Formats: sequence, structure tokens, C-alpha cells
Amino acid sequence: MSASFASALGAAHDAASHQHYPQGALYVVATPIGNLADISLRALHVLQLADAVACEDTRHTQALLRAYGIDKPAGQLLAVHQHNEAQTAHNVIERLRAGQRIAYVSDAGTPGVSDPGARLVAAVGLAGLRCMPLPGASSVTCALSVAGAVAHTPENGGFLFAGFLSTKGAERAAAVQRLAAEPRCVVLLEAPHRILDLAHALAALGERPVTLARELTKQFEHITTHAASELAAWLQGSPERTKGEFVVLLHPVHAQQDNSAESERVLRLLLAELPTKTAVRLAAEITRQPRNALYEQALRIKRDADV
Repeated sequence: MSASFASALGAAHDAASHQHYPQGALYVVATPIGNLADISLRALHVLQLADAVACEDTRHTQALLRAYGIDKPAGQLLAVHQHNEAQTAHNVIERLRAGQRIAYVSDAGTPGVSDPGARLVAAVGLAGLRCMPLPGASSVTCALSVAGAVAHTPENGGFLFAGFLSTKGAERAAAVQRLAAEPRCVVLLEAPHRILDLAHALAALGERPVTLARELTKQFEHITTHAASELAAWLQGSPERTKGEFVVLLHPVHAQQDNSAESERVLRLLLAELPTKTAVRLAAEITRQPRNALYEQALRIKRDADV
């Protein structure tokens, strides 16, 4: 056990032990995404109290528990991961019916969002048994809280969690095209060895702002925002920029209905005097509209003029 957590277990007992923890319930416990200190007192208490801990990786979870001074025998750690979740849910349900308290943790963060856990929770619910959430760290909400990307308007309020896109190039490009029409903030996740491929695909979104949140809560945490068209070049600027797990936020698309007439007026004036690319660049600065949309509008204006 790390000496820095020696007093945490006592504090967890003092703060949480007087609450009610029913038997025969599955406790879905959020664990840190990088910083061990991001664990709740109630989570520490439940992990001590649990008759068994179901987890994505037993070796990883054993090391995590021992860091906090919680020692569970191997027989109390149940491997429940994405490849066996449906099958092992039966074993968990039988233990719950026998009155055991079982905690479920993923390798990091809140289970059942992008990590395993959803199938297990669904099976427990269908069996008429109770699931109790213990909130905590989440890379999704962590990134959203500092990106300033969630709008609060009827047109584009809230956010859409899209998780990992396909690893296949054509399918990923098609998904990006679908997301281009989504006006809300879109949350994506990506691994370090695929982040550059994703950045190339997102370039189709042009000037749409994208926030990259890397290594959240860890020593080399880095959060930056760029136009979608500039992401790949920025990532290639340094080998360090592609290391670590990524949360990728596509900022909301601002409503353009009221601005379409004004942007067309500006474009027509500029196109009469300047080359198309220069006119589009200046129009984007003046109207604050996405450059790719203005470029399409400029091409339409020129086609109409040639007819």
C-alpha cells in the first residue's frame, strides 16, 4: 500500500460505513483514469466491503486494490471483460442471489460507458436484482468540463457520445460525414496508434473546432483546440503529441440560418474582386462561418454566374 493512502481507508470507513449497503446488489464503481487520488471514499469502503470484485483485468485490479491497501484473495476477483461478459453474468447473478455484495470495476473510469459493464448491468436488471452506481472519474466528463464545447441553446445544446469510430478507413470516413451534420458537441475516443488516422478523417470538417484531450489526470496531461483541418499537421509536429489515450471533442456547429444571406452578400462582394480561395478566407474571418461551407457557397455562386 502507498503510505499516502494509509489514512484514506480510515477516512472512508468514517465517512461511508454508516450508510446502507444492501446485500445481493451489484455496485458499479468508478475508478481513477490515471491519478490514484481520484477515488471516492465511498468507493474505497465498498471495495473493502464487497464479497467479490468483478473486473475487466484481474491483474490490473489486484494492483489497484493493493495500492489502496485492500487485499482481496484471487478467488474474490472475477474476470468480466468484453469477450466473456454475457457468459460470466450468470455467475455474478448466482452470487447476488446468494446474498453477496459484488463490486464491478473496469480498468479505468466509469464502467459501462466505453468500457465493459453494460451487458452485466442489463443482465442483473433483467434478473430483478439491484445495481447501485458509485460515481467518479470519467474521461468524457473530464474533457467536457474544460473544453467549453457544450452549448446551451435549443439548436445545438448538450452533447453526443460517439465513442470509438471504426478502424476501417471507409467506414470511419462515412461516420465523419454523418457527424458533420450533427449540430451538438460530439465526443469521440481514440487510441494513440490511431489518432493520426482519425485526424486525417476529421479534416473533412474544415474549420470546425476540435479539442484534443490527452493523458487526462496524468503527469503529461495536455488539452488543445484546433480547426479540424489543422489537427493532423499539429499532431505530426512532435512525436509526444500522439502518445496517450485521447478524448476528441467536435465543437457544436453554430446555427447559420440567420447568417446565410449575409455570408452570401459578403462572398459576392469579395468574389467580384478576389480569387476564390482568398475571398473565402476573408469571408470566414468577417462572418465567422466555417470555411468549408463558405467554399461550397462560393462555388455555387460562381456556377450560377456562368449559367
